[in-house]
Amino acid sequence: MSNSSQVYHLLASQLTDRGIELEPVKDKLKQQRIETPSWGYGNSGTRFRVFLWPGAARTVKEKLADAAMVHHLTGVAPSVALHIPWDKVEDWDDLKKYAETLGIKIGAINPNVFQEEIYKFGSICHIDSSVRRRAIAHIRECIDIMKITGSRDLSLWFADGTNYAGQDSLRGRKHRMQEALAEVYKALPPNTRMLIEYKFFEPAFYHTDLADWGMAYATALKLGPQAHVLVDTGHHAPGTNIEHIVAILLDEGKLGGFHFNNRKYADDDLIVGSVNPFELFLIFNELVAAETSNENASASCAKNVAYMIDQSHNIEPKIEAMVQSVINCQVALGKALLVNRTKLAERQAAGDVLGAHRELTAAHETDVRPLLAQVREELGLHPDPIAALKTSRYEEKIAAARGAAAEAGGGYPGA
Repeated sequence: MSNSSQVYHLLASQLTDRGIELEPVKDKLKQQRIETPSWGYGNSGTRFRVFLWPGAARTVKEKLADAAMVHHLTGVAPSVALHIPWDKVEDWDDLKKYAETLGIKIGAINPNVFQEEIYKFGSICHIDSSVRRRAIAHIRECIDIMKITGSRDLSLWFADGTNYAGQDSLRGRKHRMQEALAEVYKALPPNTRMLIEYKFFEPAFYHTDLADWGMAYATALKLGPQAHVLVDTGHHAPGTNIEHIVAILLDEGKLGGFHFNNRKYADDDLIVGSVNPFELFLIFNELVAAETSNENASASCAKNVAYMIDQSHNIEPKIEAMVQSVINCQVALGKALLVNRTKLAERQAAGDVLGAHRELTAAHETDVRPLLAQVREELGLHPDPIAALKTSRYEEKIAAARGAAAEAGGGYPGA
């Protein structure tokens, strides 16, 4: 027996002693799906400077090829989110088929209504109806793209807001936004969803029209059952209890998806789990708790959540950073699946504050890397995706083939 096998079997024995059935845990890990973003493979970064990376994807097909490599290494990243017009092509059917030849598919479609000069004072909240019409037309164009690519989710983020008190009517902007989104909502095909993202500040610094989860929830609730809230883990004020937001949205059946990244000060777009891995674990803990509960609405909602990466890798190697992001999500889910929920409920019912807390921390402090390595081997993958990436020399090969792009080619995603 190899050393890695010995470590795994030791962990399996310890988990069995803690009352954890290992096979269901492994099955859940094999079923995990993380969507990666096209903009994470091109040169993108902060609003101050974009550092060019040799080999960074220059075209949408190169982005898909890189995403396919990440899926090949991890086994759990089979779809790619696109940002329009950054990823716009003439033949969407051809792009869909190309993705399929790579073993992946096109995921969420993200309209861009924040970079053009016309959107200086907003898009769907703009006081000028012609600007609002242009933004709505672009979003509807993205819905048409969804119909061809088979995408389920329309992912919406708006930079709309104001910088000074009195600049515009706050209620007036709310009414314009609701009217615009209602029109977009009516254009959604069956079995698709509108995911409404929020951000409490930046680039608007006095007020943002969709500033928090409550505003996004109220908007989604008014629109209908195909509208849900998208939680970007970097879009909150310091100290915000994101797992509490997740729990409430799950209970209301309105959590549509995530944009995973990490923040220290603001919307830093760092690798998810790199600053606060315990927070990421607690988020996944709420998701697992809801999915395994007897509450039909919460369980159904949890099973349909879209897990997406949204990061701007500025100084990190693009492919390695994306692989690490996916791994961190795997680790967080692996730990959340190790919570003994029966014992946790018993401790909670008994008012055993620290005992309940220890049930959570016992799972978080468990090293699940041997478990994940075993799962990957059972999927026919290399047990260590980063080591496999290094051995493949994929990054060296694309650097030699592509060179360094002369410009960012996608700008700063910001969403």
